[in-house]
Amino acid sequence: MRRFYTDKAVENTTIELDDGEARHLRDVLRLSVGDEISVFDGLGREMQATVASIEKRSVRVSVGKHITPASPESPLRLTVASAVLPGDKYDLIVQKMVELGAIRFVPLVTVRTEVSLKAASQRLERWRRIAFEASKQCGRAFVMQIAEIALLETVLDSPNVMMFSERDGSDLPEEIDSRVLTVVFGPKGGWDDEELKAARDLGAAIVTFGGRILRAETAAIGITAILQNRFGDMN
Repeated sequence: MRRFYTDKAVENTTIELDDGEARHLRDVLRLSVGDEISVFDGLGREMQATVASIEKRSVRVSVGKHITPASPESPLRLTVASAVLPGDKYDLIVQKMVELGAIRFVPLVTVRTEVSLKAASQRLERWRRIAFEASKQCGRAFVMQIAEIALLETVLDSPNVMMFSERDGSDLPEEIDSRVLTVVFGPKGGWDDEELKAARDLGAAIVTFGGRILRAETAAIGITAILQNRFGDMN
């Protein structure tokens, strides 16, 4: 079933889709009056709907009852903070974090990040669009939030932080005390000694996965999947 975003969805009402979604329905998918679709609000709710009218400048849909989204939300309320990478590698991380059920994503600038704060800020809207499109495609009714660019110390001040490092860490714990977790991934050059010290001083758990050396994007995707398996709903 084709899915469309709207912030106006209320059961048993007729609503007008936003311009972008209307164009997609009318001009790209070429749907017709009477076609069945679903609408979601980006906050976790999804509803049945039917195309009610298609005009040159508007599309209206009749909203029905609530339905269960194709992709359920994990009980693990996971925030992923990842050092910004150059090129399109970071786009892939954003997309896969949506698919893996993260609820919030924080782009990080660290000591060894190869992208400047200004350059990273210029890509924020691109990442937000990727997160939105990924939510539509993977069946989530919740759109992962993309936070403003942050420095590492800001994230380390959050509760229940788990920082992944290629060195000086311990094993992944068997259990966690909270279903709210922030995980932190570094740049391809790894963490600076002062960053690791700051993490310890602020009480973050530093975790190292054996002797494997992973690319930054591989680590973010692979380890998030492991966390959802161990503490979330990917069983």
